Amino acid sequence: MEKVKAFLKRKDILFSATRYGVEAMAAMAQGLFASLLIGTILQTLGQQTGLAFLVEAGGYAMAVAGPAMAVSIGYALHAPQLVLFSLIAVGSAANALGGAGGPLAVYFISILACECGKLVSKETKVDILVTPAVTVLIGVGAAALCAPAIGSAAGLVGNAVMWATDLQPFLMGILVSVLVGMALTLPISSAAICAALGLTGLAGGAAVAGCCAQMVGFAVMSWRENGVGGLVSQGLGTSMLQMPNILKNPRVWIPPTLAAAVTGPVATCLFRLEMNGPAISSGMGTCGLVGPIGVYTGWVANGGAPSAGDWVGLVLVCFVLPALLSEGFCLVLRRIGWIRQGDLALH
Repeated sequence: MEKVKAFLKRKDILFSATRYGVEAMAAMAQGLFASLLIGTILQTLGQQTGLAFLVEAGGYAMAVAGPAMAVSIGYALHAPQLVLFSLIAVGSAANALGGAGGPLAVYFISILACECGKLVSKETKVDILVTPAVTVLIGVGAAALCAPAIGSAAGLVGNAVMWATDLQPFLMGILVSVLVGMALTLPISSAAICAALGLTGLAGGAAVAGCCAQMVGFAVMSWRENGVGGLVSQGLGTSMLQMPNILKNPRVWIPPTLAAAVTGPVATCLFRLEMNGPAISSGMGTCGLVGPIGVYTGWVANGGAPSAGDWVGLVLVCFVLPALLSEGFCLVLRRIGWIRQGDLALH
């Protein structure tokens, strides 16, 4: 047993929730961002400006979403070069065979193929043949056997959430907004979760509302401590920067979470805000303005010109209400001593 542990340690194979559940998933979201998401944005810009080059560039980026996710996961798992490059084929197969749940299939299968490839890496004199062969055969084989089932399961869960949101937009608006928003602030990837479940439509709109509430909320309510730099880094970057402060004083998480509980049903019931762009956009919030841009690409994809009411709803849900509500709730908690000066300072 000790020999096995020593071998796994030498191969840098660590069975941990942090490595697989946090680092690998976060990396997968980055791969999705660098392919499917940026491709969609470029393609939309090209369609709106009439620049064919942007449309083509976006199409090429979108076409390699599977390989981009797999290589990103391999990078997070410290894959040797031959394993990392072999994951390109694995990601392509898993994403294609996984259908609507392709990202989730890529996630599980890439981890399996990567770790198996690491086991044999540099263990033979013909490493240049053995390592790619093992990585590709195990990955593509697992994709053929498991990806359709994984994709179907993810699709069923995502469809159930979207169906429930259409049926009960008020309650599900609160639930989806709060949970996805909290996932964005936690060191896990809300973007990857939304992409894996294919969360779009009205449920996607609720997810956007929750993510924006966390990012804009923390940015505005910590203005006193962090100034312009903190406003930008949290409002356009990530609210995850507040995790150390949340661990010290969990009460600082109350204002943006309550704001999400309000903006979620406002999005689903009042403005019927839908995310019909890429599912990953549902979990990005105001990070690079990806959430609002995703809603806009959905409007464009459906061929209808957004009305003034659509724009008002988008601005209110994504920016105005999160700022006002979070700051209001925060002021109350400051007055009763639950949040003190310095509790939201970024270090």
